[in-house]
Amino acid sequence: MHKKTPCNLVVILGPTASGKTSLAVRLARHLASASGNPGEIISADSRQVYRGMDIGTGKDLRQFTEGGENIRCHLIDIVDPDYEFNLFEFQKAFFSAFTDITGRGNLPILVGGTGLYIEAVTEGYDLPVALDRNGAERINELVELDMDSLRHRFFELRSTPHNTTDILDKRRLARAILIEEKRKAEHVSVMDLKPVLMPLVAGIRVERSFLRNLIRKRLLERIEEGMIDEVLRLRESGLSWERLDSFGLEYRYISRYLKGELTRDEMVDTLSVRIGQFAKRQETWFRRMDRKGTEINWIDYGDFEALRVIVERKIKI
Repeated sequence: MHKKTPCNLVVILGPTASGKTSLAVRLARHLASASGNPGEIISADSRQVYRGMDIGTGKDLRQFTEGGENIRCHLIDIVDPDYEFNLFEFQKAFFSAFTDITGRGNLPILVGGTGLYIEAVTEGYDLPVALDRNGAERINELVELDMDSLRHRFFELRSTPHNTTDILDKRRLARAILIEEKRKAEHVSVMDLKPVLMPLVAGIRVERSFLRNLIRKRLLERIEEGMIDEVLRLRESGLSWERLDSFGLEYRYISRYLKGELTRDEMVDTLSVRIGQFAKRQETWFRRMDRKGTEINWIDYGDFEALRVIVERKIKI
């Protein structure tokens, strides 16, 4: 008999195209049939937060509604693509979603390939606050003050600066003041949102050549589904080429194709290679997490039975 240690969060991580969401949906439905309380998925993908970016980010929302029990998914489609979403906001949104899900008696299942997002919540990163869009206006107001007044205000908020150059340059000092003011105002409320997490982490292993084939197959399917048209619509909605480039590989290289810098075949071939390289970097991040002390239960691609056994050993169903 394996002793069931208390776990209140399942994390499913793995490289792109490794079938994370499919396994998570199966687990959520299994929980519903086994206990009457379905799992609910929280996306840990830095791009799926954006509306209108569906095919290129691999949301595949059909998975959540097909096959019986509808599965709820959180942190998908929460901001417009012209908004600069960040790690601090993800962490805060995750804490809120986690509390909401567990408050209804369901199990949160965090799913994604963005290692930094996953670690930010499982390791409890104490992040600096994010400045909102009114920050620039507030900084302009502060720089009207003399340096002595600014330094006095800063040291009332913080005894020592992170960087001594912050107190030598007026604009940097004004920004440091604004960050400390915002931290002081928000820190308690953000920490109040922070729940006690006891995660069970499952990682998906995929043989390298098989993963490359999966990546290319999925890429061709997404192009057939209209990924090029999706990028074109985003461009026509007013997003700059630079902004599209910042959204990562699919949006970057399809943009270059749309600008006439690449042929269609060149775009497909280059994307296949670049996504494969990205998957390798993801695997490196996860191995580093493993070495640092995160206990990752590794399972093979598509092995739901192994995932089910791991979860049922640790979580009372």
